[in-house]
Amino acid sequence: MDHALPDSRGRFWRRLALAMPIALALTASAVGLPFGQEGTEAAEHAANQLNAHAAHAGATAEQLAALTKVLPQQAPGLSWAGWILGLPAIAAVLCMVFGFLKLRNKLPAIVTVLALGGAFVTTFILYQNYESPVTVHLYDWIRLDWSPGSTTGNGTLAAGQSLIADIGLHIDGLTLFWMLFVTGLGTLIAIFASEYMESDVGGNYARFFGAVSIFLLAMGCLVMGGNLFLLYLGWEGVGVASYLLIGYYYGKPSAVAAAKKAFIMNRIGDLGLLVGIYLTWRNFGALDYDTIFRAIANGSTGGETAYLIPYFLMLGAFGKSAQIPLFTWLPDAMEGPTPVSALIHAATMVTAGVYLIARCFPLFLLDPNALPTVAWIGGTTAFLAATIGLMQYDMKRVFAYSTVSQLGFMFLGLGVGTSYGAAFHVFTHAFFKALLFLSSGAVMHGFAGQLDIRKISGLRHIPGFKVVAYTMLVGCLWLAAIPFSAGFFSKDEILLVALTDHTHGNALLGWLGLFTATLTAYYTFRVWFRVCAGPVSYVPGDEHHGHDDHAHAAADHHPHDDHAHAGGDDHHGHAHDGGHFHPHPPRLAVNGVLAVLAIGAIMAGIPGYMSLAGGSNWVKKMIGDSTAVAGVPDLSSASGHAGHAELLGMNAHTLLLVISFGISIVGIGGAAYFHLLNRKAADNLKQSLLASPLTGWLPRALENKWYVDELYDGLFRLPVRGLAWLLAKIDSYLLDSGVINGIGRVPAWVGRYFQPLYNGVLQGYAVVMAGGLGLILVWMMLYWIAHRGGAS
Repeated sequence: MDHALPDSRGRFWRRLALAMPIALALTASAVGLPFGQEGTEAAEHAANQLNAHAAHAGATAEQLAALTKVLPQQAPGLSWAGWILGLPAIAAVLCMVFGFLKLRNKLPAIVTVLALGGAFVTTFILYQNYESPVTVHLYDWIRLDWSPGSTTGNGTLAAGQSLIADIGLHIDGLTLFWMLFVTGLGTLIAIFASEYMESDVGGNYARFFGAVSIFLLAMGCLVMGGNLFLLYLGWEGVGVASYLLIGYYYGKPSAVAAAKKAFIMNRIGDLGLLVGIYLTWRNFGALDYDTIFRAIANGSTGGETAYLIPYFLMLGAFGKSAQIPLFTWLPDAMEGPTPVSALIHAATMVTAGVYLIARCFPLFLLDPNALPTVAWIGGTTAFLAATIGLMQYDMKRVFAYSTVSQLGFMFLGLGVGTSYGAAFHVFTHAFFKALLFLSSGAVMHGFAGQLDIRKISGLRHIPGFKVVAYTMLVGCLWLAAIPFSAGFFSKDEILLVALTDHTHGNALLGWLGLFTATLTAYYTFRVWFRVCAGPVSYVPGDEHHGHDDHAHAAADHHPHDDHAHAGGDDHHGHAHDGGHFHPHPPRLAVNGVLAVLAIGAIMAGIPGYMSLAGGSNWVKKMIGDSTAVAGVPDLSSASGHAGHAELLGMNAHTLLLVISFGISIVGIGGAAYFHLLNRKAADNLKQSLLASPLTGWLPRALENKWYVDELYDGLFRLPVRGLAWLLAKIDSYLLDSGVINGIGRVPAWVGRYFQPLYNGVLQGYAVVMAGGLGLILVWMMLYWIAHRGGAS
């Protein structure tokens, strides 16, 4: 211990120096770069020193052994898997052509649905033929070699002396697991959109489905790419596609602002990801997963800056998956059409951050504080977003904050060491969240853009909306994680590990997660009881400008409608009969997709039932057959919770089941009382809270989303705008008017001063010439006298 302490202190100060600003980190990383023979030896020496502390960094022999078993082999015969990416690419090109041709039919939707369906079928066939992790090289792309003689015996470029980024696929359990629900749900959402967006046929219909195809292509590249460069390419691709889809209604200022906000805020996270990829290449000499994870499996922990890698990677994950502090863009993304909301929230863009950490899980074991950081960010985000959802009135925004909260649970799962629990929750959440958003879209589509939960009631009694109401009920039950639902099984796995795991668990975050689950049950059924239950009454949205007999009835039930956040972010015209509004019930394409999603949400719980019965768990097997194996129970020592864990002296599974029942009763029961049985009680409670100086701040803060946007405006936006204004004034008055124009005015000013001398009078010119000659003679005389006197 006497020798370990100074070494620990020295390592602490070295790390502190390296953890300064990004520029300092990059500069410091260049010192230990593996360039040339000397640089290579220095990097190897640093790696050997850090290998001695591998256990301290969280890597165990069992984890390294488990990682070794999932390293891929080459499989050139699977090149046909590239069609999973090729089909959406073809659909995107065809939609662009259809847009130029200005087709006035649903051919763009048909092509997109067929392409995405074909990608799903191809993925399913690949899954059926899957045996073990493989890599598929499609063709060479980026191959840079700057050191002569650096090729190895087999002709490949040596690590550290090259930059290699080929077009290829990394296919393992995690890849197939993700792509199955990405392509499957993407296809269902495209079918839903074919009817939902039909009012745009002949207009921007092709543009919408072209952007959807680009979105799915980029997501496929992100998930299936065989190296970090392809992951980054897909990462930026989903960012661009989300910008196009969120800002689809580009004539609406709020939609344009939301698209820009999402794009710019994600650039912050993307910078972190880019630096993380850079540091990975610097420390491990490669970008492809195979080389990186083989090095880690062999005991390498990289160089001096390797411990920074997980922190930059998690910054990218927090941006894309809307975690603190980069979460405010996601609720504003509701300005896009509802199918876009379902696509982004359910299976694609926002799950990219979870996928990144799961894929790079071994890299997050390089520093002992990396996973706890992920856990704390996830847990606090889940709680914060859930509190905001309590006081929102826009149906889609409630579910948007629910997405932020559920993503927080996924990051909590990753942070406490269960990549299985996080991935399982991604899977279950994808189904019931797609179901909730699309059912919200069906309501919005049928009620002229109305989304205010205080202005629609009794939906299940309105002809044509029973399927919407009851499929939404399934989604709400699963989001509330009632016992034995799919949402319960996935969330239970995360909370169980948080409360009982002896390696990465955090009991405080576990109990906070349970309290957050109570809030989730309440605000979820607050929506369903308001919209689908109770007496029939409704007010059409902003897209309806006539007078409706139902409006007066609805107004009687909602005394605070002046505070409503009216929906109206999608634009679909509806016919009105004599100025009276009639709800527009959905047809087969919408109801069919909702029914399929409801069945899928129920079946997503099958792995949980199999585990409960002591059988094999499909999700656990898939995640365990990937680089995320260190976070799968019974497959590595990372799972200290394996077996019969205890909590408060009882069997943890049994106790969590009891607690979940209690959560369901409290949350759903509270929502039933305030928003079904006695709706005036909710308004009375709010008014009483506002009336008290001690509690008045709470409902205001929740309605205004804890003033996070205002805080960011004050800390970042306003100072930047003020600095821009100051620099503009300096540019205008000092540089333009003072320096540039001032220098330009000097010749004009001198010319005006001498202008009287050039008056066209001959005598004047003679006097000027004589005067000038006299001045020259006087100057010469004075010069001669001065030098003559100096010589003497």
